[in-house]
Amino acid sequence: MVCYNRTIPFIPCAMLHLTLRQLQVFEKVASHLNYSRAAEELYLSQPAVSMQIKQLEGNIGLPLFEQMGKKIFLTEAGRELFHYSRNIAQQLAEMEAVFDEMKGLEQGKLTLSVVNTANYFTPRLLAKFCRMHPNINVILQVANRDAVLKQLADNSTDLAIMGQPPDGLDISAEPFLDNPLVVIAAPAHPLARLKRVKLAQLAQETFLSREKGSGTRSAMERVFAEHQIQPRISMEMETNEAIKQAVQAGMGLGILSLHSIELELETKRLAILKAEHFPLLRHWFVAHRANKRLSSAALAFKAFLLGEANKAIHPIPKSRHG
Repeated sequence: MVCYNRTIPFIPCAMLHLTLRQLQVFEKVASHLNYSRAAEELYLSQPAVSMQIKQLEGNIGLPLFEQMGKKIFLTEAGRELFHYSRNIAQQLAEMEAVFDEMKGLEQGKLTLSVVNTANYFTPRLLAKFCRMHPNINVILQVANRDAVLKQLADNSTDLAIMGQPPDGLDISAEPFLDNPLVVIAAPAHPLARLKRVKLAQLAQETFLSREKGSGTRSAMERVFAEHQIQPRISMEMETNEAIKQAVQAGMGLGILSLHSIELELETKRLAILKAEHFPLLRHWFVAHRANKRLSSAALAFKAFLLGEANKAIHPIPKSRHG
């Protein structure tokens, strides 16, 4: 049945009865393609998430997900709804940011995503920032580089802290802190006693590396490729902590950010090799979607990073890294 109107020629009488909560739950499930992860992020039980999705499918009259084995996938209708639900979520976030601005900076909210390595120094920065703005609610998300890039693409974060942002994405990024990469070894390693280690000597060693796609791995491969050297990577690990433990155990060498090994240097559990072409000087960047309207809280934290990060994060004395 349809209704006709003099000013609008065709109006369906039946309207979709959707709630913002249903769309929020759907958007999380669709993002992760996983009910459990969506439930964790929303602080709901998995049955509650499943019930919201079933009600949403009932209101729309079409299935939104299909299950194959243990995995779920979006249906055609699910892909369409995902497009609209993300746009709605972005509009709601912008509306919330506008209201926060009206309330003033002290009532704002900041969602910050950082890559794993940056989490070694980010808490110190946040501690100082939060002392300056105690009523700003900060949500910190720590993930690998690919996940942080996805959060930027999905507009599910205000700002991100990462290494060199990739080309081709609609991202605005500015450097705010040096990020030296160094070659690490167990203190008893023969190369740790040398005053200078050549790249050719490193080529004979076994390396423990981060996963492909990580910023550290990319920088490592780039410097070796520039000198026609193929590093011998015996094992890939997804965390800096795993690499540090393996290097301490004498399983090989590693290349990590200097910021991630401060404690191990203090306790002499790791040594930095004085290798030629190292440290690799990179930078930490603060990034956001280029067209994103930043809230007052996000603008304040970005300005804080650009102006105060080098003061808040004291540089490691040169004597400790060559």
